[in-house]
Amino acid sequence: MKCSAPSEVATATRGRPREFDPDEALAAALRVFWTRGYEGASMAELTEAMGITKPSLYACFGNKEALFRKALDLYERDKLDYIGKALEAPTARGVAERLLNGALATHCGSNDPHGCLGVISSVACTNEVDSIREHVIARRVSSEAALVERFERATAEGDLPGGVDPKSLASCLTTVLQGLSVKAQGCACPTELQGTVDAFLAIWPSK
Repeated sequence: MKCSAPSEVATATRGRPREFDPDEALAAALRVFWTRGYEGASMAELTEAMGITKPSLYACFGNKEALFRKALDLYERDKLDYIGKALEAPTARGVAERLLNGALATHCGSNDPHGCLGVISSVACTNEVDSIREHVIARRVSSEAALVERFERATAEGDLPGGVDPKSLASCLTTVLQGLSVKAQGCACPTELQGTVDAFLAIWPSK
Protein backbone atom coordinates (compact mmCIF):
# COMPACT_ATOMS: atom_id res chain seq x y z
CA MET A 1 0.00 0.00 0.00
CA LYS A 2 1.14 3.53 -0.81
CA CYS A 3 0.09 6.78 0.82
CA SER A 4 0.00 10.01 -1.16
CA ALA A 5 1.09 13.24 0.41
CA PRO A 6 -1.41 16.13 0.12
CA SER A 7 -0.95 17.68 -3.32
CA GLU A 8 -0.70 21.19 -1.94
CA VAL A 9 2.41 20.39 0.10
CA ALA A 10 4.24 17.77 -1.94
CA THR A 11 3.98 17.27 -5.67
CA ALA A 12 6.12 15.45 -8.16
CA THR A 13 7.47 17.11 -11.27
CA ARG A 14 4.32 16.24 -13.23
CA GLY A 15 2.03 17.61 -10.56
CA ARG A 16 1.13 14.23 -9.05
CA PRO A 17 1.23 13.74 -5.25
CA ARG A 18 4.51 12.30 -3.99
CA GLU A 19 4.02 8.73 -2.77
CA PHE A 20 5.73 6.95 0.10
CA ASP A 21 5.62 3.48 1.58
CA PRO A 22 3.66 3.66 4.86
CA ASP A 23 5.25 0.47 6.14
CA GLU A 24 8.75 1.90 5.75
CA ALA A 25 7.63 5.20 7.24
CA LEU A 26 6.08 3.44 10.23
CA ALA A 27 9.24 1.38 10.79
CA ALA A 28 11.25 4.60 10.83
CA ALA A 29 8.81 6.17 13.31
CA LEU A 30 9.09 3.09 15.53
CA ARG A 31 12.84 3.51 15.70
CA VAL A 32 12.48 7.15 16.77
CA PHE A 33 9.91 6.31 19.46
CA TRP A 34 12.03 3.37 20.63
CA THR A 35 15.07 5.61 20.97
CA ARG A 36 13.43 8.73 22.38
CA GLY A 37 10.22 7.54 24.04
CA TYR A 38 6.82 9.02 23.22
CA GLU A 39 7.37 12.49 24.66
CA GLY A 40 11.01 12.69 23.63
CA ALA A 41 10.17 12.08 19.96
CA SER A 42 9.41 15.44 18.35
CA MET A 43 7.29 15.80 15.24
CA ALA A 44 10.34 17.24 13.47
CA GLU A 45 12.37 14.12 14.30
CA LEU A 46 9.55 11.83 13.25
CA THR A 47 8.86 13.47 9.90
CA GLU A 48 12.57 13.68 9.09
CA ALA A 49 13.11 9.99 9.88
CA MET A 50 9.98 8.99 7.98
CA GLY A 51 10.89 11.13 4.99
CA ILE A 52 7.50 12.85 4.87
CA THR A 53 5.92 16.19 5.72
CA LYS A 54 3.77 16.81 8.77
CA PRO A 55 0.54 17.08 6.69
CA SER A 56 1.43 13.73 5.07
CA LEU A 57 1.89 12.16 8.50
CA TYR A 58 -1.50 13.41 9.64
CA ALA A 59 -3.17 12.30 6.40
CA CYS A 60 -1.80 8.75 6.53
CA PHE A 61 -1.41 7.97 10.23
CA GLY A 62 -3.48 10.51 12.16
CA ASN A 63 -1.93 12.50 15.00
CA LYS A 64 1.22 11.67 16.99
CA GLU A 65 -0.66 9.49 19.48
CA ALA A 66 -2.27 7.46 16.69
CA LEU A 67 1.13 7.06 15.04
CA PHE A 68 2.62 5.83 18.32
CA ARG A 69 -0.13 3.24 18.77
CA LYS A 70 0.51 1.93 15.25
CA ALA A 71 4.25 1.84 15.98
CA LEU A 72 3.54 -0.07 19.21
CA ASP A 73 1.49 -2.61 17.23
CA LEU A 74 4.42 -3.07 14.85
CA TYR A 75 6.84 -3.38 17.77
CA GLU A 76 4.78 -6.07 19.44
CA ARG A 77 4.31 -7.99 16.20
CA ASP A 78 7.90 -7.88 14.95
CA LYS A 79 10.02 -7.48 18.09
CA LEU A 80 8.04 -9.24 20.81
CA ASP A 81 7.02 -12.36 18.91
CA TYR A 82 9.15 -14.37 21.36
CA ILE A 83 6.50 -13.81 24.05
CA GLY A 84 3.90 -16.00 22.37
CA LYS A 85 6.50 -18.69 21.77
CA ALA A 86 7.60 -18.48 25.41
CA LEU A 87 4.09 -19.16 26.68
CA GLU A 88 4.10 -22.39 24.66
CA ALA A 89 7.13 -23.77 26.51
CA PRO A 90 6.37 -27.16 28.14
CA THR A 91 7.36 -26.01 31.65
CA ALA A 92 6.92 -22.83 33.70
CA ARG A 93 10.68 -22.51 34.02
CA GLY A 94 10.95 -22.85 30.27
CA VAL A 95 8.47 -20.00 29.89
CA ALA A 96 10.61 -17.79 32.13
CA GLU A 97 13.82 -18.79 30.36
CA ARG A 98 12.42 -17.99 26.92
CA LEU A 99 11.00 -14.67 28.09
CA LEU A 100 14.21 -13.55 29.78
CA ASN A 101 16.54 -14.60 26.99
CA GLY A 102 14.15 -13.21 24.38
CA ALA A 103 14.14 -9.89 26.21
CA LEU A 104 17.93 -9.84 26.32
CA ALA A 105 18.20 -10.54 22.61
CA THR A 106 15.63 -7.85 21.76
CA HIS A 107 16.60 -5.11 24.18
CA CYS A 108 20.37 -5.57 24.14
CA GLY A 109 20.97 -6.38 20.48
CA SER A 110 23.28 -4.50 18.15
CA ASN A 111 20.75 -3.56 15.45
CA ASP A 112 17.92 -1.93 17.42
CA PRO A 113 17.71 0.70 20.18
CA HIS A 114 18.24 -0.69 23.68
CA GLY A 115 15.46 -1.08 26.21
CA CYS A 116 11.73 -1.82 25.86
CA LEU A 117 9.54 0.66 23.98
CA GLY A 118 6.66 0.17 26.41
CA VAL A 119 8.79 0.69 29.52
CA ILE A 120 10.62 3.67 28.03
CA SER A 121 7.38 5.41 27.06
CA SER A 122 5.37 4.68 30.20
CA VAL A 123 8.16 5.80 32.55
CA ALA A 124 8.94 9.00 30.65
CA CYS A 125 5.36 10.20 30.12
CA THR A 126 4.04 13.14 32.12
CA ASN A 127 0.46 13.87 33.08
CA GLU A 128 -0.04 15.58 29.74
CA VAL A 129 0.00 12.22 27.99
CA ASP A 130 -1.76 10.01 30.52
CA SER A 131 -3.64 8.31 27.69
CA ILE A 132 -0.36 6.94 26.30
CA ARG A 133 0.79 5.66 29.69
CA GLU A 134 -2.60 4.07 30.33
CA HIS A 135 -2.57 2.44 26.89
CA VAL A 136 0.91 1.01 27.42
CA ILE A 137 0.02 -0.21 30.92
CA ALA A 138 -3.16 -1.85 29.64
CA ARG A 139 -1.10 -3.85 27.14
CA ARG A 140 1.33 -4.86 29.87
CA VAL A 141 -1.53 -5.94 32.16
CA SER A 142 -2.91 -8.09 29.36
CA SER A 143 0.46 -9.77 28.85
CA GLU A 144 0.88 -10.38 32.57
CA ALA A 145 -2.62 -11.88 32.76
CA ALA A 146 -1.62 -14.39 30.08
CA LEU A 147 1.47 -15.22 32.14
CA VAL A 148 -0.61 -15.73 35.29
CA GLU A 149 -2.92 -18.05 33.39
CA ARG A 150 0.06 -20.06 32.12
CA PHE A 151 1.49 -20.41 35.65
CA GLU A 152 -1.92 -21.41 37.01
CA ARG A 153 -1.94 -24.22 34.47
CA ALA A 154 1.59 -25.17 35.53
CA THR A 155 0.41 -25.38 39.15
CA ALA A 156 -2.56 -27.54 38.19
CA GLU A 157 -0.26 -29.85 36.22
CA GLY A 158 2.10 -30.20 39.16
CA ASP A 159 4.90 -28.36 37.37
CA LEU A 160 5.05 -25.69 40.11
CA PRO A 161 4.98 -26.29 43.88
CA GLY A 162 1.54 -25.89 45.41
CA GLY A 163 2.70 -23.10 47.73
CA VAL A 164 3.69 -20.82 44.83
CA ASP A 165 1.19 -18.09 43.96
CA PRO A 166 0.99 -17.85 40.14
CA LYS A 167 0.09 -14.15 40.26
CA SER A 168 3.02 -13.26 42.52
CA LEU A 169 5.40 -15.35 40.43
CA ALA A 170 4.21 -13.64 37.23
CA SER A 171 4.61 -10.23 38.89
CA CYS A 172 8.12 -11.11 40.01
CA LEU A 173 9.12 -12.24 36.53
CA THR A 174 7.58 -9.14 34.95
CA THR A 175 9.49 -6.93 37.37
CA VAL A 176 12.77 -8.59 36.43
CA LEU A 177 11.94 -8.18 32.73
CA GLN A 178 11.22 -4.48 33.20
CA GLY A 179 14.40 -4.05 35.22
CA LEU A 180 16.43 -5.66 32.45
CA SER A 181 14.91 -3.20 29.98
CA VAL A 182 15.77 -0.19 32.12
CA LYS A 183 19.35 -1.37 32.61
CA ALA A 184 19.67 -2.20 28.91
CA GLN A 185 18.57 1.32 28.02
CA GLY A 186 21.32 2.57 30.29
CA CYS A 187 23.80 0.54 28.25
CA ALA A 188 24.46 -2.05 30.96
CA CYS A 189 26.95 -4.74 30.01
CA PRO A 190 25.19 -7.69 28.31
CA THR A 191 27.30 -10.05 30.42
CA GLU A 192 25.95 -8.41 33.57
CA LEU A 193 22.38 -8.73 32.37
CA GLN A 194 22.91 -12.37 31.40
CA GLY A 195 24.18 -12.92 34.94
CA THR A 196 20.93 -11.48 36.28
CA VAL A 197 18.94 -13.86 34.12
CA ASP A 198 21.02 -16.83 35.24
CA ALA A 199 20.69 -15.86 38.91
CA PHE A 200 16.91 -15.51 38.62
CA LEU A 201 16.53 -18.88 36.92
CA ALA A 202 18.79 -20.47 39.57
CA ILE A 203 16.25 -19.61 42.29
CA TRP A 204 13.22 -20.67 40.25
CA PRO A 205 10.78 -22.60 42.48
CA SER A 206 10.95 -26.35 41.97
CA LYS A 207 9.28 -29.30 43.62
